[in-house]
Amino acid sequence: MPQSLSNVILHIVFSTKDRRPFLADNAIRESMHQQLGGTSKTLKCPPIIVGGTEDHVHLLARQARTITLSDWVKELKRVTSLWIKTQGPSYKLFQWQSGYGAFSVSQSK
Repeated sequence: MPQSLSNVILHIVFSTKDRRPFLADNAIRESMHQQLGGTSKTLKCPPIIVGGTEDHVHLLARQARTITLSDWVKELKRVTSLWIKTQGPSYKLFQWQSGYGAFSVSQSK
């Protein structure tokens, strides 16, 4: 039986537009991390750890064979932007920066 296997682990980093501290509130930040992890899991890219600070996020996850890196990040940003804007009027101007960083990580590290 033909089989395709991959184990690509990536550290993805992206920030809020203009590094605005939209994630300064700990509860919102933790909820954002949960949203990112859940969205990544839905995309079959299981998260290993999600974290960040008031103006950027880090995601360490396994990339699925069925999605490109750019589509993965695009969907993470789309879903979490929509979600955070429902969290109150102070988030109505929320945006992510247009770029991102992605770095491969060995399984042993």
